[in-house]
Amino acid sequence: MNANEIVDEMEKLFPHARCELNHETPYQLLAAVVLSAQTTDASVNRVTPALFAAYPDAAAMAEADVNDIAHYIHSIGLYRNKARSLKAMSRALMERYNGEVPSSFNDLESLPGVGRKTASVVRSVAFDIPSFAVDTHVERVSKRLGLAKPEDDVRKVEEKLKRKIDRDRWNQAHHDFIFFGRYQCTARNPKCEDCPFADFCKKEKLEAYKKKR
Repeated sequence: MNANEIVDEMEKLFPHARCELNHETPYQLLAAVVLSAQTTDASVNRVTPALFAAYPDAAAMAEADVNDIAHYIHSIGLYRNKARSLKAMSRALMERYNGEVPSSFNDLESLPGVGRKTASVVRSVAFDIPSFAVDTHVERVSKRLGLAKPEDDVRKVEEKLKRKIDRDRWNQAHHDFIFFGRYQCTARNPKCEDCPFADFCKKEKLEAYKKKR
């Protein structure tokens, strides 16, 4: 089964896979993705309604007190660091881009708190530019399904997925992989008994590699 056929099967399992971070604007998406680092989308969605009601855009967030931002997001991990990142990122958007979120990869990565994964998600979801963000779900699924090697870093995983999956499918495939990893091929206790890829899964090989390390 090649990579595009794997995506076909994932889409049969999860036909409604999409970005699960609630947002109304590119700025709110960017802020939500920054907040989602090392925590769940559900946790982020619990704090963003009040946060965005208080600070709906870069102009408002740039002027906010860091402690006030932290108060709104205190229930998620690393909230103090994330509060500082949101303020610094918002100030940079005001100073360099008139408060608008840029679509250029380099421009996005130049913002405080924005790395390759975040930039890719924003380009894909907010601007519909073909991208393939690799988070923990995408990395795990790619390696278990043999689309990447156990030793590959996230950049290498991204390169391999982009090479093996049709470009016009990257944006949706990113969501397909996340849903498959979040709800089927979970980190612990994956549902292997009803997985369409069980015949060629390399989960044991990946686990052996991790233990060896």
